Amino acid sequence: MTNHFYSKKKFSLSFLFHFARARQSQSKMLKCADNDDTITMKADDAGDVVTFMFENPKADKISDFQMKLMDIDTEHLGIPDTEYEATVKMSSNEFQRICRDLSSIGDTVTIAVTKDSVKFTTSGDIGEANITCRRTSDGDMKEEKVKTEDGEDGEKGGKTKSSEGQNVDIDLQEPVTLTFALRYLNSFCKATSLCENVRLQLSKELPVVVQYLIEDMGYVRFYLAPKIEEEDADES
Repeated sequence: MTNHFYSKKKFSLSFLFHFARARQSQSKMLKCADNDDTITMKADDAGDVVTFMFENPKADKISDFQMKLMDIDTEHLGIPDTEYEATVKMSSNEFQRICRDLSSIGDTVTIAVTKDSVKFTTSGDIGEANITCRRTSDGDMKEEKVKTEDGEDGEKGGKTKSSEGQNVDIDLQEPVTLTFALRYLNSFCKATSLCENVRLQLSKELPVVVQYLIEDMGYVRFYLAPKIEEEDADES
């Protein structure tokens, strides 16, 4: 099956959002294609439908299907251009592993970036975990230290992991510490297979940018607002 995606212009964020939300309908449409078909998708930015055209030169057959886009009343937040205080570039596989491991301990992760390292911290009912990736220049990631408070499975006192051949590059203007929901970061990590490295951009009180570069094509960026802990002023 050959896929052809034609676009004479860039689509708006609103169109792409509604198109992405219609994944189940897309799957039903694509199942109508034969193995030898060439698939062409057509759409207008202001339109409410996407046309799938299936063409089979061998069978001299052309089929077209129209899919209605989902009409979702939601507010779209703009992301202003900004100079981020901290930028971390690391192995996308390692970032995925860190998010996966920490989600087994807690629901949120605190990311603290200094000039020498980036530290991922979480805590939950069974204990807490800390993973530190030191800045490298020789192509080898320094050891990661994971500490859990409970003594199950012989983990009391902490354990150390060593990862070789994985760089951690840090561009720091000012140290940053922010907390994010792990469930969303784990969803972002589904893009891990797109490239070897992931770039994290952080600034105080701004959403983190999780970027995956796609060679010769472009990039995929995810934005996630930090969790803000509300202080109870009445108890002071």
